[in-house]
Amino acid sequence: MNILIVEQLKTRPTRYLFEKTVLTMFSILPSLYPRRLAAITPKHHRVTIVNERYKPVSPIDKYDLVNIHFTTASAYRAYYLADIFRRKGVKVVLSGLHASALPEEAKQHADSILLGRGEINWLTLLNDMENNHLKEIYPPEDYPSEIKIPPTRVELPGFMLIGAVEATRGCPYKCSFCPESNTPNGSIFYMRPVEDVIEEIRSIPQKIIMFYDTSLTINPRYAKELFAGMRELEKHFMCNGNVDVLARDEELVKLSKEAGCLAWLVGFESFSQENIDQTGKYTNKIETYSNAVENLHSNNIPIIGDFIFGFDGDEPDVFDETLKHLEILGINIADFTILTPFPGTPLFSQLDREGRILTKDWSQYNLHTVVFKPKHLTPKELLDGVRKVYQKFYAPSKSIGRCISSLKMGFYPSSVVTGRHIVSSFNIKNIRGG
Repeated sequence: MNILIVEQLKTRPTRYLFEKTVLTMFSILPSLYPRRLAAITPKHHRVTIVNERYKPVSPIDKYDLVNIHFTTASAYRAYYLADIFRRKGVKVVLSGLHASALPEEAKQHADSILLGRGEINWLTLLNDMENNHLKEIYPPEDYPSEIKIPPTRVELPGFMLIGAVEATRGCPYKCSFCPESNTPNGSIFYMRPVEDVIEEIRSIPQKIIMFYDTSLTINPRYAKELFAGMRELEKHFMCNGNVDVLARDEELVKLSKEAGCLAWLVGFESFSQENIDQTGKYTNKIETYSNAVENLHSNNIPIIGDFIFGFDGDEPDVFDETLKHLEILGINIADFTILTPFPGTPLFSQLDREGRILTKDWSQYNLHTVVFKPKHLTPKELLDGVRKVYQKFYAPSKSIGRCISSLKMGFYPSSVVTGRHIVSSFNIKNIRGG
């Protein structure tokens, strides 16, 4: 069969020549899902991958099977393409977080829905397709941690600056706002054998890699074994971690530095313990934030902190309070998003039940648009507040100061800080009203 796998659908036009050039020439964060499917697809099939960050899907090309993997914000683009292919007689399989959350909606535009993590059912689906017995729904199955996924020969266009790998899967914490841990089987935690991960990293040609794990600190013993094994590889990497472990486990942080860690991405989410507790993210205790920052900085590792605005405990002063705490802690890089109730999450169910969902236009569910009624803020106050935080945190004088300060961390870590400050100057343009 001739198979097309599509992901990272285009949801807005590329507005700047600089932006278009960068996205065309470089894969800043390489995709993993489609290449993993291609890797396990039997060799008698032909697989094409299209990532719409680089080029649009062409419905003119002839395929036997099309798999479109998409998020909530790109649902309408996915359905549009699916309808075009189906009118041409092509079988369409939809997958991803949104299709898994709303399979009945997605079924209206597809021949089959692949729920949850798709690799295990992918081979079954292909076999059913060849035998003309394609099922409407392929429910998730347990993902065995010992599965070995071979390296794929299918590459994205452009010069790949960063490689990608996943050592563990799933997240047991199930925060109320998180679509990944609340997807089918998303809260089941698996660990691949460390030796397999090391061998895969060894085969990645890029000097810098990104771990796509939800968190590499869920099992600290596993992470330490992994980092110890990576020391000989002479790679550099970025990864996600939880603040509680990073605050208390100095050995883990030290080993990550020795293994080549360039930055830890940490979901602080809020400086209000009330907000944190309401999300169910019990790994976060605000009194440990400073210890985590000190632990990382003492090892010359910068921090990329994630912060969300719009929780029920947020009042008009939350923006200034957040900026004050960021300054005190010395956070190197920060991402600011608007609380978004993605379908399939407890947060969506709660707000929908309370009549607080403002729109179910899925294209607005992009982390930068207000799609619900905040409790103590107007939608405009929330939107303007996030804009203000971005503008003040990334003010030229502040950015220059952080970039200069990061030089003592070394070339690679300081490059991460400088690069992210440049990229973040564009993010303010993405924050818009509904």
